Amino acid sequence: MSSTPTLIILAGGASSRMWPLREKSLLRFGAEPLLISQLRRYHELGFERVVIVGNPENVDDIRMMTAAVGSMQVDVVVQASAIGMGDAILQAAPVLEPDAAVYINQVHDVVDTHLHLDMLAKYQANPDESLITGYEMEDYFPGGYLVVDDANRITGMVEKPGADNRPSNLVNIVAHIHSHAGRLLDAIRAEYARDLPSDDHYERAMDTLMKAHVFRAVPYAGHWSALKFPWHTLDIMDYFLSQIKGQTVADSAFIAPTASLVGDVFIGEGVKVFPGAAVVGPAYIGNGTIVGNNALVRGSMVLDHCNVGFTTEVARSYVADGCQMHACRVLDSVFGPNVNFSAGCTTANLRIDRGIVPSYVKGQKLETGRDKLGAIIGKDAFIAVDAMTMPGVKIGEAAQIGPGTHVLHDVKNGQRVFVKQEQIVVDAD
Repeated sequence: MSSTPTLIILAGGASSRMWPLREKSLLRFGAEPLLISQLRRYHELGFERVVIVGNPENVDDIRMMTAAVGSMQVDVVVQASAIGMGDAILQAAPVLEPDAAVYINQVHDVVDTHLHLDMLAKYQANPDESLITGYEMEDYFPGGYLVVDDANRITGMVEKPGADNRPSNLVNIVAHIHSHAGRLLDAIRAEYARDLPSDDHYERAMDTLMKAHVFRAVPYAGHWSALKFPWHTLDIMDYFLSQIKGQTVADSAFIAPTASLVGDVFIGEGVKVFPGAAVVGPAYIGNGTIVGNNALVRGSMVLDHCNVGFTTEVARSYVADGCQMHACRVLDSVFGPNVNFSAGCTTANLRIDRGIVPSYVKGQKLETGRDKLGAIIGKDAFIAVDAMTMPGVKIGEAAQIGPGTHVLHDVKNGQRVFVKQEQIVVDAD
């Protein structure tokens, strides 16, 4: 039996909270989708077998992409409905060995490699114990907290206990090694048999197992970004940008003598950076993208075949393939593929009161935690000349925003938003 557990990657569930963006596991950060970047790292760590749990919308894409990932044995299974983590894990049961260990991760949790190394080292030192990563948080976080003793043995978990009732400073994040897959699956099935209205079957199953078996917390204080809402794209982007060290410029790229590359920068194949333009790191410019005269890209990721036109500024933003920008300002924003952002457009990113920018998700007002947040714009949207978006506004796929419009609220997929203009013509005397 392998000394490395079978890896279970949860890449299913619903991505509805990511609107107007699409499937989060397939978002590209650099040359590859997030799922593939994660898989390559697991492969380098020595994982030999992985089960990916997808959903009906992404499973075909996952199967196609994973066919080219190294020598790992990859099984892809489908969770038909987003009815909880426990159900997702049960979908992997037919391809798991009941006596083997499993390491459960979520594709959208981005952490430092040393977390996985610590988990594997502790598992190999004592394969009979199950392990749960406990993220060390000094400030209160509205998540599940681990109840631990002096030896870091976990005796329970408390969900959102409140700042004054935290049993420890360790927040449960989904990097869990279970020493016995069959035992875990049986416990999850038992919870579904109880037919309770909540969807925390997996957590309840672990709580039951903790009473009879040793679960140990593995404290972790490194990087952790979770891609849950669309603005989290910027957090994941920042992590991948931080991995760029020095300047990498493809041989086929053209950099004008009067253009500037500053700091840690990646320039892809066929890129053109024209006179007076500046790319200030950390920054990623994808294949075939043009950075026009006197344009500025800083702290941003601009993917393939985009046009960053004359005098355009792209700052701290994620721009997907095929976006067109000319003489505009893209600030702290996320653009899906093929967005047209016309001349004179600006994404406002700062509230007048300098407060935290909110966003509405499924009708609920949420705090984004960001004091600067521009627009989040879906695939194929067209923003006409001199339009402006207010902080935190989301614009849906294929939406159209008319010229001179100030977008104050979210715009649904396919909607057209225009300013009604009365034109007065006065003849000369």
